[in-house]
Amino acid sequence: MKKTLFEQYMNNEIAFDEFNKQVDCICEGSSQYNDFGLSESEFILYQQLGQDGLDNIIAARKHKLEIIQNWKKFFREEIAESHRKNTKKLEHLNEFNLNPFLDSYKANILLGDGSSKSKATALVYARVLGTSINTTFGTKLQKFCSNILSGFASTTSGIDIEFEDFTDGRKKYCQIKAGPNTINKDDVKTISDHFSGVKNLARTNNLNIGFNDLIVGVFYGKEKDLSNHYKKIQEVYPVYIGQDFWFRLTGDADFYNELTAAIDEVAAEYDGRVLLNSVIEKLAIEIDKAEL
Repeated sequence: MKKTLFEQYMNNEIAFDEFNKQVDCICEGSSQYNDFGLSESEFILYQQLGQDGLDNIIAARKHKLEIIQNWKKFFREEIAESHRKNTKKLEHLNEFNLNPFLDSYKANILLGDGSSKSKATALVYARVLGTSINTTFGTKLQKFCSNILSGFASTTSGIDIEFEDFTDGRKKYCQIKAGPNTINKDDVKTISDHFSGVKNLARTNNLNIGFNDLIVGVFYGKEKDLSNHYKKIQEVYPVYIGQDFWFRLTGDADFYNELTAAIDEVAAEYDGRVLLNSVIEKLAIEIDKAEL
């Protein structure tokens, strides 16, 4: 299969001047970016930044592959393994605060009876499929953002990553957050203070950094889900969330969905029924003893 023009440039088979010359010949006033092996957003970045744009695209594509593979590895080793260990702990009654007014009710709602096993099932399911995995995910995700996006790591104090935004070609100084509800009131001030520090540094060093170049990137979620704390930040600085954030970082409008699909692949590797049944059986025995 014939290599695209961009693949030839990426493999050092042609120089930038030759790439530029052939693009001019092919375009003839139109933007046939697919003919060059570029997406629309990549082509726009190339038009804005020239050779620097192409080099940014190469780096972004490499980072995308690394992010997907590292994300799957991270999910297996950090999130799924931590979830398994936390689930195993639930075979002990002291992991729960029993509520004699509600435990039988929950058991009957779920399984139609108030037996010890039904109570154990209701308790374990609520923890395993609710607070346990949600807490693990939120706690670990900030670590993922810091470690796996290290290819974009910033040397600027108070900034997690720096990258060329594929929508405007400008360098962004970004703080990474996990989800739409994962910051508090104190975080708002901390983020603003960090950004103020960057602005002061920019003035001192005569750097071209505007307010829109200081951003918060949120790993998952949608604009409508952002908490009031994020909205407070948005009064001064942009907050990009989910698909929008990943598109700006990678230039791939589908990358957010690729991250989700990657975890679907990992999820298919797990069947926790044996573990859950074992935990429930042991917890039911402890509930029986406690009720004697």
